[in-house]
Amino acid sequence: MRVIVFGASGMVGHGALRACLLDEAVTEVLAVVRSPLPLEHPRLRQIIHTDFTGYTAVQDQLKGLDACFFCLGVSAVGRGEEEYTRVTYDYTLAAARALHAANPSLTFVYVSGEGTDSTGKSRQMWARVKGRTENDLLAMPMHAYMFRPGYIQPVSGATSRTPVYRALYRATASLYPLLRRAFPRHVTTTDTVGYAMLAVTRLKGAGPAVLHNPDINRLAAVRPGKAPKPPYS
Repeated sequence: MRVIVFGASGMVGHGALRACLLDEAVTEVLAVVRSPLPLEHPRLRQIIHTDFTGYTAVQDQLKGLDACFFCLGVSAVGRGEEEYTRVTYDYTLAAARALHAANPSLTFVYVSGEGTDSTGKSRQMWARVKGRTENDLLAMPMHAYMFRPGYIQPVSGATSRTPVYRALYRATASLYPLLRRAFPRHVTTTDTVGYAMLAVTRLKGAGPAVLHNPDINRLAAVRPGKAPKPPYS
C-alpha cells in the first residue's frame, strides 16, 4: 500500500507518519511538506510543495496511491474566517480533488475534530468551516472518512506547533492515564489516531463515514499483527 500524508510535520501528522513507517504493509509513504522533515527512512519520500491550492507542478508524483491521510490544519485562535477557511477548506478540497483525479479508488481520511458542525448553524466559526469541509469531501465519489477525535495526547515524540497547546500538553502528560480512565470516550493519542487511519483503509468505504473518538480507539485496537520495532524514536 502507498500512502500520502499531509501535515506530517504537525502533531497529528507525526502520528500518521509513524504508524505508516511501523506497518510493513505500507510499501511507501509520501509526505507533502513545505520544508524537508528531519527524518530519513527507506520507505519515506518527501515532496516539497508550497502551493496547497494547486498540484499541477507535482501531479506526476500523485499517481498510484491507495490512501491519503490529511492532517494539515491550523488553530482558529487569532484567525479570521477567511484565513481559516483558506487553510481548512480550500487546501483540503484542492488536495482531495487532485488525488481523486489521479487515483479514483483512493481512500481519503480527513482529521476534523469533536464538535464539528455539519449543519452550518454553529456559533463556532471553526465548527462550521470544518463541517462544510466534511460535507464536500463526503459528496465526492471516493472512499472518504472523517475523523472527529476529542482530546489528543501527543506521544512518541509528537509535538504541537502551537505554543499554548504545547504548554498544555506538557502540563497534562502525566494526567493522561487518569483522563483516559475518566473520559474514555473523549481522549486518544497521536499514535492511536495514526493506527486507526491505517485500519480504516481496509474498510474500502464500508462502515460509518464519520468516526468519533470511540470509533477511532476501537479501530486502532484491532490493527492486525504486532507492530515491528520502531525504525526511529
